[in-house]
Amino acid sequence: MKLSKSVWQTYKEVPAEAEIPSHQLMVRAGLIHKLGSGLYSYMPFAMKVIKKIEGIIREELDAIDSQEVQMTVVTPSELWKESGRWDKMGDEMLRCTDKGEREICLSPTNEEAITDIFRKSVKSYKSLPTSLYQINTKFRDELRPRFGLMRAREFTMKDAYSFHMDKECLDKGYAEFKGAYERIFTRMGLKFSAVEADAGNMGSGDSQTHEFQVIADTGEDTIIYSEAGSYAANVEKAQTIRKGLEFDLTGGELKEVHTPKMATIADVCEFLKKPQHQSIKSLVYTITKEDKSEEVLLQVLGDDELNPLKLKNALGAEEVAPALEHKLKELGLPKGFIGAVNAPKGMRIIFDKAISLDAFYATGAMKEDYHFENFNPKRDTSEYEVLDLRMAKKGDFTEDGQFEVDEKRGVEVGHIFQLGDKYTQSMNVNILDQNGKTKNPLMGCYGIGVTRVMAAAIEQNHDENGIIWPKALAPFDIYFALIGKSEEIKETATAIYEEMKSEGLEVLFDDRKAGPGFKFKDSDLLGLPLRVVLGERDFKESGNLEVVDRRTNEKTFVKKEELIAKLKEQLSNL
Repeated sequence: MKLSKSVWQTYKEVPAEAEIPSHQLMVRAGLIHKLGSGLYSYMPFAMKVIKKIEGIIREELDAIDSQEVQMTVVTPSELWKESGRWDKMGDEMLRCTDKGEREICLSPTNEEAITDIFRKSVKSYKSLPTSLYQINTKFRDELRPRFGLMRAREFTMKDAYSFHMDKECLDKGYAEFKGAYERIFTRMGLKFSAVEADAGNMGSGDSQTHEFQVIADTGEDTIIYSEAGSYAANVEKAQTIRKGLEFDLTGGELKEVHTPKMATIADVCEFLKKPQHQSIKSLVYTITKEDKSEEVLLQVLGDDELNPLKLKNALGAEEVAPALEHKLKELGLPKGFIGAVNAPKGMRIIFDKAISLDAFYATGAMKEDYHFENFNPKRDTSEYEVLDLRMAKKGDFTEDGQFEVDEKRGVEVGHIFQLGDKYTQSMNVNILDQNGKTKNPLMGCYGIGVTRVMAAAIEQNHDENGIIWPKALAPFDIYFALIGKSEEIKETATAIYEEMKSEGLEVLFDDRKAGPGFKFKDSDLLGLPLRVVLGERDFKESGNLEVVDRRTNEKTFVKKEELIAKLKEQLSNL
């Protein structure tokens, strides 16, 4: 590609609304064009990256016999009403009516559509297992789209669905997709982790589910991991334990202590000269289930944080949220001084399992400006439950107690999970098994955010000067810059460019009328793996061309006759 013929514009200034490197660099490098809030056009060089991502995905999914289809972006409400999600999807689903007054939506996901295709195409167990995938446009009407392609409203996604007669078959198919995903992201040249995740409302209690996280300092997700223990999980899912805590096991009588204006754990523990893990943090949450709400009193160690997702799953709740202040007042709960002693009659009290029930703690006294010392859960609480409520964190240990865990940040680019019969049952999909009996087949679901992968790759691979593309995703292999004005050097450059192309190298030829500083800045910003410079003066004096590795900035000088071999060698080592 000759830059003199391309539609490409770069920018010096960082866009005001761009908060993270990928958003900033994609705009500055001319990869995306903003049309509206959360709406972006993909410019030519971005499209080359997207096509490479899609190509790797297609090759690996085709290799496990998944077949490609393309579903409509617009889907009718009838399918969503069958599954029960028309009213449950919330405001992120953009709904409207067509000219025939039919309700339709822009698809945020395609479980209903693929289930409809399957039930009208497959009737016997002999056709199973099978899987279908598509790469298509999705739309989710994010209230506050941000971070460029990370949280855009319109995006490109690969979603696949598999169908199975039983759990054993589903587990096998799930493992095949998991392996394909690992090969996909490895081929893309990305550092990633496959981490245990929560299936949310999508799976059943025994569902397997994993997220694929591209490791990046600016990632929104926290990964809890132990390389030695071969453990990795999203922080919301992570199951860990604390070790080495010294609890007060001697205690004494429950004692009320005046703690004026000390409504935080830090203030109270400093005043009482206790480590924070020898105090209990009391949290009041509103739990909603089947349109009924109740307030529960949660007890966690003073230096721990509540994991709302664990709470939601443990209680089978539809929603969990901190109780509003007016609700606390109605219940007579003094904010900052709440505890389990003298809790409202009938209020459900739940202790986190990290709390030693035999130990003694500081806790709220249920009275403004007062706390208790020597609170003992077993002695001083008549009715309570014990559940895993805490958020895992760095310094914890794996559940077997053998390996300490650490934290790292990641960008979720893929999510796979087992749907079970959630959709085949609600949409009345029946298959005849080998005994002639009807059965709801089981499903697996496997997604990759194609445009999100492009953004995540930049989050992981950039420096202060611009993008540093992994070779497998780079829009071109080589940025070839001509520095010179004579017709002779232009002819030489064109001949070199044509030779590189004929040897199968993907070359972006910067033949624009611009100075070296301008071209080199654009080269660094776009971040192709190698830069080749043909400088008129240096070439006439030495016969050399300069080759620069974008990742290391290492320079080498080669003769024209040796250039192709040198480029192929360097590219093969990337």
